[in-house]
Amino acid sequence: MDFAYRNKNFVPIYSLVDRFKTIVNPGVLLLIVAAITMVIANSPLNSWYQSLWTYDFFIGFGDFNLLSHHGKSLTSLEIVNDGLMTIFFFMVGLEVKREVLVGQLSSFRQAILPIIASIGGMLMPVLVFTLVGKYHNLSPEELRGAAIPMATDIAFSLGVLSLLGKRVPLSLKIFLLTSAIADDIGGILVIAVVYSHLTTQSLIMLGISLVLFGLLYLGNRLRINNQLYYFFLGLAIWYLFLQAGIHPTISGVLVAFTIPARPYIDLKKYTDSMQRDLDVIKTTIREGDSKEDRMLSGLQVKYLSRIEAASDRAISPLQDIEDTLGDLVNYIIMPLFAFANAGVIFNLSDINLLEGVSSSIFFGLLIGKFLGIFSFTFLAIKLRISKMPDGMNWANLSGLAMLCGIGFTVSLFMAGLSYELGSDMLNDAKLGIIFGSVASGIVGYFILKMTLKKAPHEPEAEQE
Repeated sequence: MDFAYRNKNFVPIYSLVDRFKTIVNPGVLLLIVAAITMVIANSPLNSWYQSLWTYDFFIGFGDFNLLSHHGKSLTSLEIVNDGLMTIFFFMVGLEVKREVLVGQLSSFRQAILPIIASIGGMLMPVLVFTLVGKYHNLSPEELRGAAIPMATDIAFSLGVLSLLGKRVPLSLKIFLLTSAIADDIGGILVIAVVYSHLTTQSLIMLGISLVLFGLLYLGNRLRINNQLYYFFLGLAIWYLFLQAGIHPTISGVLVAFTIPARPYIDLKKYTDSMQRDLDVIKTTIREGDSKEDRMLSGLQVKYLSRIEAASDRAISPLQDIEDTLGDLVNYIIMPLFAFANAGVIFNLSDINLLEGVSSSIFFGLLIGKFLGIFSFTFLAIKLRISKMPDGMNWANLSGLAMLCGIGFTVSLFMAGLSYELGSDMLNDAKLGIIFGSVASGIVGYFILKMTLKKAPHEPEAEQE
């Protein structure tokens, strides 16, 4: 066991996450937490569960409370949805920036087809929701949830895809990831435009935020790599967005775009410098110095510290933050969000997925997503805008399009923005999201399982 690992064990939460993530992937964990939450919500523990999210929080001094909106303290539920979810969207922003700079979104030819697919995957669910809603004579208030089935849950969909193992071609995974990222961008725009409310005071707050964004941009240009600089300015922007009526999760995305994406030291210079320092350390090693109980000399500590400092500068702040926050988001924040929002109350006598809000969302996810992604991809290929990626065919594309109907996380988030807390509409929306996501996942999985076995690129599957 190396020294770094033993040191990590002094931080229990990271040690626990390290061991846990080798057993359960994020998508499976979300499913488990959601299932447990629904059991609790429909048991005698429901009153305790509901009260859990009503506690007020205070961080500040005197009359100032950082965790407040217009003088009213944020509840524990709002802390999760408006605070912790900002970190989630911050990670989304980092991911988008990375993909635009060096990933799948950096190449127009690679990105255009999944982006077109995602556009269809956003427009068609809204259309299906609206048509089904009009058929059932939904009120304008109920139709506010039209954007709910737009989203694709990356963790869930990749989790289902991972169940198929090595049979899944890389091109299929890239297509899913790229379209889901484009979905996230669309969802962010919807949240910014539809669910934000601007007033004169909001515009003043927004103006101050722009000044702070200018400081973040300046820090990027001046190559400031101290992450605390971006943290405190980002926290101030989050607070201003909250007070301005602009959904605070948007601040997370915008701040992410200002994080430096390039390392502060050239990799070749780093390796040359490290080699020189290692050579110096090697000259100081005497016989017996390799023993674990031998203390380092002052000179050795000096040069090892230089190597450590150079290593920190060889990794860009964007990559460093993404690596640091990845497990926190996947294994703590997202499960906590699921626990806070998946508490659907099942009244068996009232459950009817063929009526109302739940029906509109259910068919929006199950039918709308499939039709949108498949039809827009079909048109893009037939019009020669793009071509089918290597390793993919129409059969497994149909399975992937169905799989994209898993809209769990962001759909629940948008449901909370669309409908009042504790209302029947919100419960119906959650019902439609859960059943629609489960149905899409099951159907998509079996389509892919059947079609990928026949894929010519996968000889291992044929031997099974």
